Amino acid sequence: MWFIFGLIAIAATCLNLYLYAIGKDYKLAMAMGLAFTALTVVADYSMVSNWVKAEDWSALMDVVPIMAAALWVLTIISILLNIAPVLLERISKK
Repeated sequence: MWFIFGLIAIAATCLNLYLYAIGKDYKLAMAMGLAFTALTVVADYSMVSNWVKAEDWSALMDVVPIMAAALWVLTIISILLNIAPVLLERISKK
C-alpha cells in the first residue's frame, strides 16, 4: 500500500509543478502531494508495526535502518518540491 501511495504522491507533485509552470491553479495538486506523502509514511509505519507484531526481526534489521533514512530524505524532498511554487510565487510578487 505504501508503494501505491508513494506513486500517487510523486504523480501529484509532478502535476503540482506542471500546473504552476503553465500558470494554472496548483493548490489542490499541492495538497494532494503532501497528503499522499503523509499517507505513504503512515502506511510504511503500519507495515513495520506488522513486522513487530509478527516478531519478524530479520526483516526489521534488514530494512528499517535504510528505510528510515530514505523516508526522511524523500519526505523532505517531497515537502520542498510541493511548496516550491508557493515560494516562487511570493518571490516573484516582491
